Amino acid sequence: MIWRLPQEDADYSERIGAIKQSFTRDYLSAGGAEGASTPGRQRQRYRGVWQKRFFEHVIRDFADFKRLLDYIHVNPVKHGMAGRPSEWPWSSFHRYRRMGWYDVDWCGSVNWPGRVDIEPDGL
Repeated sequence: MIWRLPQEDADYSERIGAIKQSFTRDYLSAGGAEGASTPGRQRQRYRGVWQKRFFEHVIRDFADFKRLLDYIHVNPVKHGMAGRPSEWPWSSFHRYRRMGWYDVDWCGSVNWPGRVDIEPDGL
């Protein structure tokens, strides 16, 4: 995700923790599947829904923003959940495509499921 925090608040960890906790509760109560979790992670109360860590990065300029946006939009393809970014219904890709930033076929062929060697330049 890309977000802007208020000037006086840079507590990424607390906010990410709250998002993960709320989403996990709602996702599991709606019947979502939980992945495997090690005994150590269970003792620390980590659920098998999210990866343990997150990557915090301050965006330097528009080119940096665009690289990160491309990375986010290609992730469902990279992990085999969609053939191309336009097929992932929950993506902000659709909004940016309507704004003219992307073509519907950005990132190529629909024959990519499971491919993991796709990375935007510089990431």
